[in-house]
Amino acid sequence: MGSIPYLAALSAIAALGVAFFYYKSVEKESPGNERMVFLMTEIQKGAKAFLQAEYKWVGVFAVVMAVLLAVVIAPLAAVTYVLGAVLSSAAGYAGMTVATMANARTTEAAKEGPGKALPVAFRGGAVMGFSVAGLALLGLMTTYIVFVTLLEVDQAFEIVTAYGLGASTIALFSRVGGGIFTKAADVGADLVGKVEAGIPEDDPRNPATIADNVGDNVGDVAGMGADLFESYAGSIIAPISLIAFAGAVTAEQASDVGTIEFLVFPMLVAFIGMVASIIGSFLVKGGDSTDSKHLSKALHLGTNVAMALTAVGVLASSYWIFGGDDKSDKPWGFAVSVIGGLIIGWALGKTAEYYTSDHYKPVKDIGQQTETGPATTVLKGISIGMQSVAASVALILAGVGIAYWGGQQALDTEIGGLYGIAIAAIGMLATTGIVVSVDAYGPIADNAGGIAEMAELDPSVREVTDALDSLGNTTAAIAKGFAVGSAALTALALFKSFEFAITDADPTKSLNLDIGQVDVFIGLFIGAALPFLFAALTIDAVGRAAAKMIEEVRRQFREIPGLREGKEGVIPDSARCVAISTEASLKEMIAPGALAVVVPLIVGFISVDALGGMLAGALVTGFALAIFMANAGGAWDNAKKYIEAGAHGGKGSDQHKAAVVGDTVGDPFKDTSGPSMNILIKVMTIVSLVFASAFV
Repeated sequence: MGSIPYLAALSAIAALGVAFFYYKSVEKESPGNERMVFLMTEIQKGAKAFLQAEYKWVGVFAVVMAVLLAVVIAPLAAVTYVLGAVLSSAAGYAGMTVATMANARTTEAAKEGPGKALPVAFRGGAVMGFSVAGLALLGLMTTYIVFVTLLEVDQAFEIVTAYGLGASTIALFSRVGGGIFTKAADVGADLVGKVEAGIPEDDPRNPATIADNVGDNVGDVAGMGADLFESYAGSIIAPISLIAFAGAVTAEQASDVGTIEFLVFPMLVAFIGMVASIIGSFLVKGGDSTDSKHLSKALHLGTNVAMALTAVGVLASSYWIFGGDDKSDKPWGFAVSVIGGLIIGWALGKTAEYYTSDHYKPVKDIGQQTETGPATTVLKGISIGMQSVAASVALILAGVGIAYWGGQQALDTEIGGLYGIAIAAIGMLATTGIVVSVDAYGPIADNAGGIAEMAELDPSVREVTDALDSLGNTTAAIAKGFAVGSAALTALALFKSFEFAITDADPTKSLNLDIGQVDVFIGLFIGAALPFLFAALTIDAVGRAAAKMIEEVRRQFREIPGLREGKEGVIPDSARCVAISTEASLKEMIAPGALAVVVPLIVGFISVDALGGMLAGALVTGFALAIFMANAGGAWDNAKKYIEAGAHGGKGSDQHKAAVVGDTVGDPFKDTSGPSMNILIKVMTIVSLVFASAFV
């Protein structure tokens, strides 16, 4: 069993090899004519400049955190923290680089139809997917092998957990910073371009169009990649830390029979999921139809096969790992927990698809409400987002129940049930490689449509890219379902680890969560309020940045003669718009990002019981807000696309203008505040866990 971490590391290296293979596959495709190459290069330059500036700012924060960890916890914790941060940044940068290379190539392939374009966009996304999964798993396995297996250092599991904290730091700032950038540009481009000037989306006359396309890459590719990097690493760390802290296991004891099985099983699940994802990725093929159901079937075939292979592999491996263990006479119980998580993750994705796809009633109902103006359009979107919370909560509770039952069947103690919940989160994210591939496909397809419009290609090309893009909105909503579902389960496992860590650090102290106690009650309400404050800060940030963008676009239309009329040779100053989004997002991401790290530290040093209450309150309201905002935003966006496809008066109608307003409200919901919530939940929990010994 000691070989399992090495097997997992080998599968991570294989994933990086697959990422390189897909990179070369995309690179050999034609990027199109001179104008398309110019646009691709401008988008790539803007995205690289933003990420480099963002990483400099985040680097300062990371250095402060590393010093704090070195002083308060252990110097080696600072090392693994930095490793997690660096690898997360590298995955985001690599994925963004290839995504900005794949956009024009997807546009060029769209000239031959969706059969050629879909695989190009998917392979571009697959570079991101397998870079994220490969680097996350390789870094974590290296950390475990070096500090737990080989060196057997003191505080080995705090040091492993610090790796997850490093990944979480980058994820939080990347999601928030990238989300503010992309939505400031998107809102500015839409409101001035489509509503005020009456020109099409991605029109070359619009100064904010390039910034909008840059934003797709820094927010929806690099930001999302960092998010899933952190989610994936966190889901593997959670059950390891749970077992380690529950039994106060040292590195020397980690090879004991009866302990090592529980430590390496999550790594084995990750290994199986990685191999299954690699196999599934090669099954994604295009077709000749632009029908979104046909495209969806082609795109999801790889995901479904990967999930099926993972389920079979986990069932077999549970018997291998636990079948001969005297502690468990029902090893299938742990397989039930993992497969239950896998199915619940898929069901959360399907729920998101129902509420955000224009094939189903909710989005069509929003389309109908545009007949009576923007106010009713916004109200209906809010209502649908709230409805989706109830369905998602029911699913996550079913997932917790199944996972707990499975864990208790395998190991008839409370820790068995909790371990079942922890490994269910890995089940949700075992196929991260292909889940991220399918998600990152969306921004590439969106960029491809923008390039088709700006390069003034034949309308048939835009029809193909629009079909790909519409599907991309749904795949993004599905990935967010996986991410936020795993966040709830991972945070619960990390929360329990935090409880054990408190007692481990001070045997006379146990965490009190009686809400009749004033400090717990106060903490509960602080936690309940934090996600709302975080959402308010990020939405405000988008609003302020978008206001600057709107003023700049209006100024250029007003002051550059012939720009609005499309006079030949007159081009907008796109660089100025990119600079506005960059400057605003970097400044605005600091407050919400710091909130997630600083508040748990302050509360924890005052009262660990209050901190326990705070984490519980934040988990519940953060999960609900994340689902509400992601699904409401996705529904508004696809309602707009539903109308642009010809329903309710089509493009340019009053109904279309109402739908654009709804989409504009939804932009920060689905791409800034909503997806940041699951990171907020986990950052606060993992900060609390890493610093638990310092609090007592």
